[in-house]
Amino acid sequence: MSFDVSADAYQRFMGRFSEPLAARFAELAGVRHGQQALDVGCGPGALTAELVGRLGADAVYAVDPSPSFAEAVAERLPGVEVSVAAAERLPFPDGAFDAALAQLVVHFMTDPVAGLREMGRVTRPDGVVAACVWDHSGDRGPLSSFWHAVRELDPAAPDESGLAGVGEGELARLFDQAGLAGAEATTLTVRAGSATFEQWWQPFTLGVGPAGDYVASLSPERRQQLRERYREALNGGPGGPGGPGGPVEVSATAWAVTRRG
Repeated sequence: MSFDVSADAYQRFMGRFSEPLAARFAELAGVRHGQQALDVGCGPGALTAELVGRLGADAVYAVDPSPSFAEAVAERLPGVEVSVAAAERLPFPDGAFDAALAQLVVHFMTDPVAGLREMGRVTRPDGVVAACVWDHSGDRGPLSSFWHAVRELDPAAPDESGLAGVGEGELARLFDQAGLAGAEATTLTVRAGSATFEQWWQPFTLGVGPAGDYVASLSPERRQQLRERYREALNGGPGGPGGPGGPVEVSATAWAVTRRG
């Protein structure tokens, strides 16, 4: 899968979901003025920006293994200390933060347990460690309809349902394995949409993540077939209420787990 893309491409593809999710996730974690917080796997900065709005830039730190994402966040949010680093090797001392949060990251970590363990290490004993991932396994993720359309045309195609933590109870078990016992699990649901299907589809062609990789692998003819099948899936069939180019609205649910000291 590829996240070696521009921050703008990722933002156009997933920002429509990740930005509203960030507000709900930060609220769930209890992020409040006076704290210092770390955004682990910040991407182009949806959660980072939410944290800055709550805490101020000088109280927010962010890391991402992608240099292009880290550079984009530093440019977008002056005053935030941004580092190029993986979750499994955080460049901070023990107990440095009141809160360490990972939004839509755990399922892409090389070693999710090690990443969560590191988040616990850099969080103060009375602080909070929180993570959320899309419910790709339970058919409520933002790309569920897309992958349904893919499998109608290509039943053997891989999807995101096998990623770490995306099934019911799996993220909480990863917390337990990382030594973060007593974590609480819940769900967060957001909605996103666009005025036309064409506006909605175009970011799928930017090569972002597993979905973008799959679209990029197709011939022009197969890509057009998938585009039409996906449009029908979103609109409820060929004669669906949205019509060939009508508006799109998609809901997405994430598993969220918090462990408070």
